[in-house]
Amino acid sequence: MKKQQVSFILGVIGSLFFLWVGFRGLDIREIVDIMGHIQWGWIMVAVPVYFVATYILTWRWYFLLKPVQDVPANTLFPVVVIGYMANNLLPLRLGEVMRAYVLKRETQTPIVPALTTILVERVFDGLVMLTFIFTALLFVEFKENTLRLVIMVTTPLFFGAMAFFFWLASAPERAHSLYTPLINRLLPSALHERVFKLADELMQGFDSLRSKRALALVIIFSLWSWTVESSTYWIVMHAFDFRVDFTVLLLVVGFGNLSTILPSTAGYIGTFHAVAILTLTAFGVERTIAGSYAIVMHATLWLPITTAGVVYLVRLGLRWSDFQRAQTIVSEATS
Repeated sequence: MKKQQVSFILGVIGSLFFLWVGFRGLDIREIVDIMGHIQWGWIMVAVPVYFVATYILTWRWYFLLKPVQDVPANTLFPVVVIGYMANNLLPLRLGEVMRAYVLKRETQTPIVPALTTILVERVFDGLVMLTFIFTALLFVEFKENTLRLVIMVTTPLFFGAMAFFFWLASAPERAHSLYTPLINRLLPSALHERVFKLADELMQGFDSLRSKRALALVIIFSLWSWTVESSTYWIVMHAFDFRVDFTVLLLVVGFGNLSTILPSTAGYIGTFHAVAILTLTAFGVERTIAGSYAIVMHATLWLPITTAGVVYLVRLGLRWSDFQRAQTIVSEATS
């Protein structure tokens, strides 16, 4: 069985398990009834706010990518939206692969350093989520042990990854002296030129981390964009008949996004819902209402950006077959 098939099966199993965790014992008819009585005008407000957050994140990618190639943020935005769409429709976070492919196709930006900047983005996202969680825990008491385990696992993971990235970026000569003897000793000489080129391209993606100005802008735009996105959770809450502090919603945002590292289907179905329900019920929200909120919040984040991604896909002259082509080209570039 191919690796992709195994990952897909594990994702389906993971999503089904987390859907069971979140919705077990709930009456689906009650959930539908609650959703039928929410104030949909608030959802219409939340959608453009989410796109604003996405545009701010696009500027963060611009700062990370600039040392590799100076691509205007307005050019990057459709690429980011297509990547989000692909992540929502395809397993294994293939949207990141699609982003690198579309960027290469539209701007001739090298694939490997572009993928490196996307990897750095994901680590910054994880650190912002942990920042939100630790900030919220200063103001509220949270006793959900299942989600506290998420903190214990992800904190060393993301901080360790970022420390390693900074180590690589701070002294590229040192990094080169580290991997050069390993490549020379472990790989056949026929592969040396190819692997050294790949390593050098990968290192190029860390260049922005050596600039204090670029690093400061990346941090500012990371916090800004995720704060704006968090406000969509607050806006959607007003469509329902419950209220919690904004700090509680920061926990929903933090845990909901950190849960995407767990096995699930495309669009993080199940993991997001279970985490949102567990978090809200820990603060007194009735489970049926929390389940309804999780469904609507996920749809608010999923449907508009996916639709926009399809529109941009068509406008750029891309087809569904390009998803497979993207995997092939990125695989060739990284092997």
